[in-house]
Amino acid sequence: MAEQDILLEPPPPQLQRLQPPPQATGPVSGMASGPGLPGYAELHCLSNFSFLRGASSPAQLVQRAKALGYQALALTDECSVAGAVRAFEAARDCEMALIHGSEFAWGPLRVVALARDLNGWGNLCEFISAARARAEKGRYLVDADSPWHLLREGCECIVVPQRAQLLPGDVPAMAEAVQAAVAQLGQGCWLGVELLLAPDDSLWLQSLQDVAGLLGLSCVACGDVHMHARSRKPLQDLVTALRLGCTVAECGFELHPNAERHLRSRLRLGGIYPRAMLDATLQIAARCDFKLSEISYHYPQESVLPGMDARQTLAWHTWQGAAGRYPEGIPESVAKQLKDELELIAECRYEMYFLTVHDIVRYARSEGILCQGRGSAANSAVCYCLGITAVDPNKTTLLMARFISRERSEPPDIDVDFEHARRETVIQYIYEKYGRGRAALTAVVSCWRTRGALRDAGKALGVDAALIDAMARQHHWFSDAEDEAAEPEPEPDDPALGWVRSKLLRLARLRERLGDDCPQLSPQRARLWLELALQLRDSPRHLSQHVGGFVLTDGPLTRLVPVEPAAMEGRSVIQWDKDDLDTMNLLKVDVLALGMLTVLRGSLKARAALRGPRWELADIPKDDPATYDMICRADTVGTFQIESRAQMSMLPRLQPREFYDLVVEVAIVRPGPIQGGMVHPYLQARERRRQGGELVLEKPALEKALKRTLGVPIFQEQVMQIAMIAANFSAGDADELRRSMAAWRRKGGVHRFERPLIDGMLANGYSADFAQAIFRQMLGFGEYGFPESHAYSFAMLAYASAWLKRHEPACFLMALLNAQPMGFYTPSQLIQDARRHGVRVLPVDVRHSDWDCTLEAPHERIAGVELPQPAVRLGLCMVAQLPKTSGERVAQVRAQAPFRSTEDLALRARLQRAELQALAAADALQGLSGHRRQQMWDAAALQVQPPLFAGVPVHEAPVQLAAAPEGEEILFDYAATGLSLRRHPLALLRDRLRRHGLRTALELRDTLAGMRVRACGIVTVRQRPPTAKGTVFITLEDETGTVNLVVWPDTVTRWGEPLLGARLLAVEGIWQSSSDWGGGKDPGEPAPAEQASQEVPAVRHLIVHRARDMSRWLGRLGGAGVASRNFH
Repeated sequence: MAEQDILLEPPPPQLQRLQPPPQATGPVSGMASGPGLPGYAELHCLSNFSFLRGASSPAQLVQRAKALGYQALALTDECSVAGAVRAFEAARDCEMALIHGSEFAWGPLRVVALARDLNGWGNLCEFISAARARAEKGRYLVDADSPWHLLREGCECIVVPQRAQLLPGDVPAMAEAVQAAVAQLGQGCWLGVELLLAPDDSLWLQSLQDVAGLLGLSCVACGDVHMHARSRKPLQDLVTALRLGCTVAECGFELHPNAERHLRSRLRLGGIYPRAMLDATLQIAARCDFKLSEISYHYPQESVLPGMDARQTLAWHTWQGAAGRYPEGIPESVAKQLKDELELIAECRYEMYFLTVHDIVRYARSEGILCQGRGSAANSAVCYCLGITAVDPNKTTLLMARFISRERSEPPDIDVDFEHARRETVIQYIYEKYGRGRAALTAVVSCWRTRGALRDAGKALGVDAALIDAMARQHHWFSDAEDEAAEPEPEPDDPALGWVRSKLLRLARLRERLGDDCPQLSPQRARLWLELALQLRDSPRHLSQHVGGFVLTDGPLTRLVPVEPAAMEGRSVIQWDKDDLDTMNLLKVDVLALGMLTVLRGSLKARAALRGPRWELADIPKDDPATYDMICRADTVGTFQIESRAQMSMLPRLQPREFYDLVVEVAIVRPGPIQGGMVHPYLQARERRRQGGELVLEKPALEKALKRTLGVPIFQEQVMQIAMIAANFSAGDADELRRSMAAWRRKGGVHRFERPLIDGMLANGYSADFAQAIFRQMLGFGEYGFPESHAYSFAMLAYASAWLKRHEPACFLMALLNAQPMGFYTPSQLIQDARRHGVRVLPVDVRHSDWDCTLEAPHERIAGVELPQPAVRLGLCMVAQLPKTSGERVAQVRAQAPFRSTEDLALRARLQRAELQALAAADALQGLSGHRRQQMWDAAALQVQPPLFAGVPVHEAPVQLAAAPEGEEILFDYAATGLSLRRHPLALLRDRLRRHGLRTALELRDTLAGMRVRACGIVTVRQRPPTAKGTVFITLEDETGTVNLVVWPDTVTRWGEPLLGARLLAVEGIWQSSSDWGGGKDPGEPAPAEQASQEVPAVRHLIVHRARDMSRWLGRLGGAGVASRNFH
């Protein structure tokens, strides 16, 4: 029979269901197709959340289906609903009927399950969770033992035979496979028919109709959609190649033969499928009326006290905590704040959220784990009295609307930081208390970034590996922004064209630089590579786990969202990320890790062992002049929050002398205040105050909002307060304004507040210029800015870390080293800084070192420090390639008796040869074997004896080797531990550097401003803040200190290769200090004019004009642990 006859003939009788479905009232009710274009609902559709299969986002699919006039679209990602919330948002915005489902591969079949109602959704989530739990991360398993009964209730199931595994015309085999599925899913399932313009479509259709007739099933049309438009076919081929681990050319028949797996027009579908099959899609869609908004969330009830409800329990804990916080009586203002907050929390029904966080914090403190709440939660007096936060509402200006408001139907978000070394204890407590069926971590959707997209797209297309590597390596995280800025005429119809064009220019320059060594690449292939890399960029590649966002439920969590095993053992993760949770109004508890809390705990514990009484953070002396003197000098390496280049440049200018100055300092060096133009007006206001000037405000009514920051809005709460005071905004409207400010660059929306804000201010007598200026400052908060409460919480930790650095530098260094990796600086830089301050650091030594770094007597005086300080002994943790178990075993057996020789060490500590060699490479055997070459010889000579000869010494004549030169010793130091306590590498090169006129950091400190100088050092940090308008900041280190470089954009363009790639960098330029900041240029923050006449601690830097890569002078040391930390 001809194909057109099959397509035009009336549907066979077996297409009619044995029992007609009940009349549905769903989103597509009454949408039966008429005599024109057929009605259609796509019931089998994959997005790019079917990782490395789908080629379009959920939003693209929804929007395309709406444009094509589909009655509904089902998103059925493979064993996943990770894209469901994104599709839900897109469908809500364009008023498209959306069906939620998932597909599962089972032998020669694909089973598509669609949720009919809330019960069906819960069953689907449980089925996905069960399938994921039976396999390793990223995979799933379904078979005859799977809980198929879950899908029989509340779900419409479609069985889709796969042509790759079943032959068209082999009706018995097809019927046998489908019958196995029907036995599990029940007679009410459907048989899916997918016609994708294959040569044997007619035979395939006839075979499926025969199977349906044999089994009494109804057929329904499906599209097996993988992309929203056929133009995505190259990307779909690309991700297929990535999934298979080969190039596109090597994929062969694994690639789809055509581009038919896209959302096709109803006209084309009407010419392919029998009308009854298209009408069947509408029947199924009408039965599936579940919406994600139906999900209801119930918080765990474990923390409610016996005989009380949640409201009474929270009130009891709050007032008990308040009595403890204020032993001399609760201040009236605080009591009123508590009453108002408790009433608001009860009205919003968030009591259990607060009680759960309180319980977690209570447990951590009972275990001696340091923790502190931060973020907008610190605006809450209730959080303070519950012990969650440390911000006293009696000493600060709190704005509860920043945390919770009646108008905002969004759950609060309490972030609690715990010691990163002990956070796992807290996480396991949560699992034990609530059970793994009711607690799981939030997911993070990991996406391709530009560099990874370039690499993977090039690899899949078979581009030469050397060219891929060269192209990817020259792409930095800021390159996209540079390319957009350099694009002279962006294409209004195709913005992506500008990106591709700029990358083609980069590729052309790269090939020109490589010359004859450049691999061949045709222009067409180059363009395809870059276009596909652009499409791949920002696409999801897999799910990973959130750093600490927990979702807790009263009932089974798997009824709300699927749960799957995480990569880390003992962890489980849901399939939604934090943005999905916000959309669905699901509460999460953030159990976050903060390395500085581990440092503070370690420092205070070490101090107690040295000085006697045990201190908590609150016991650290307040308002210490010596600490603030150190902060004003920007001597803050290793401290919390005020250690970056930008902060160090601001500290001598802002001159913090009291705690609130530190709060401002923490918050002001952020993209929001910088972009809003708030930095220098604030510095000018501070200078006016120093000179006795009065506070300048537009109106006295603004004093409550702006007095504490001298008339300049710096914090998010102040923006809200101005809107409420000056423009009569309600608390909810003000918070909505704040939220739109934070997201306007991504989502827009802030400009809808422009007229209400400005008109309200004008109506209240404010000038138009002032109103416009306030709105411009608000736009600055489109970049990252701090709430005041958050800055206050961080400032407390910043001060504590600075006090310990100033008064207990040895304890502080030891704790910093034991908490690595963390922070802005490497262990080598931390040790260099501490030694410049007089702290003695002793090398790794198996005779003395424990696994962690420790303190050793004798105590010695340090200039400027009141109490004598011990030395810091580096621990065995600093030795590369040494397992922790082996290091701890060394310390344990040494406690029984000292080691007599390297052989004695190996025998008693049961060390393998590789472990001994790791210790020898780190010079840790010096006290047993002598110099490093001798250590390496002795370690290589030792062999593990058979049990019969265990403990029997070997008598051989010792071989004595000559000691290595100093350069080789330093090289091995860096290779084995990442640092050296010998001379700095540049001390060995100093004579050679002097011949080229290259000065040391110490010599530059005494150089007059404005002089042209040369300097050279190892690059330790490179930064290019988004607010710096293309300026790059680089820090060089030599044997005398550090040199801060400022590199303007045009210099970066000309000398980019050495500036961005060198490990040892020589530069020439103009030496400047804070008194002549800028030199006519602006690094993102021009200095105030008044500053030229001020005497302030100098902010010294070198404005680079020329640069040269001197890495070859380092020899082998260039690849042995002296790499920089780039672009923080």
